[in-house]
Amino acid sequence: MFKIFHAADSRGVAEHGWLHSHHSFSFADYHNPERMGFGKLRVLNDDIVEPGAGFGTHPHRNMEIISIPLSGALRHRDSMGHESVIRTGDVQVMSAGSGLLHSEFNDSNSEQVNFLQIWIFTDKLNVEPRYDQKSFARDQRQGQLQLVVSPDARDDSLWIHQNAFMSLGEFQQGQICNYTLSDTEHGVYIFVIEGEVELEGQHLQRRDALGVAGAESIAIKTLSAAKLLLIEVPA
Repeated sequence: MFKIFHAADSRGVAEHGWLHSHHSFSFADYHNPERMGFGKLRVLNDDIVEPGAGFGTHPHRNMEIISIPLSGALRHRDSMGHESVIRTGDVQVMSAGSGLLHSEFNDSNSEQVNFLQIWIFTDKLNVEPRYDQKSFARDQRQGQLQLVVSPDARDDSLWIHQNAFMSLGEFQQGQICNYTLSDTEHGVYIFVIEGEVELEGQHLQRRDALGVAGAESIAIKTLSAAKLLLIEVPA
């Protein structure tokens, strides 16, 4: 079994006044040759955008991009003609494919927006770009993992061009969550959004993460009330 621990305070930091970002993997001006991704997972950014500010129009290509708001609201516009707002409970998927332009702005003039931005390498190059979003009922993740992204839209999840799975869970103290990987060639990256957990003998706190490969299943024990993001990808 292979394990890699990423403490919250070891992440790359970007401070731009309007943007406060923490990078789990190398991104933009943060470069760490030991943190170029985890399997097909390339980017996990924890972004806080100030009121009224945001990312101007910029390009993407051949990447599966997933955004998960943790608080606040994020407004999206793209060159495919989509304009939408995503809020806590929503998940957004954008397959950049052969290329697109988009922008993301805080939809509020008074409150920050905090969201996770995840990039996963696609398994098909130059596909037609696509956009989707969905609101997931939070009661379906209480005490269990709720599948939100998959390769085939199973269990009413959003789908992407990769054999990868993303799940969200909310747990009370003392619960044990067992997760079985879909493929023994996959790895799983667990990111603690809130709370404390114990995983494979490792103590994780808020915004810590642990990558595990070479395991058929994992058991997560919550040491306090906790919110988790679990990403399974080809390793």
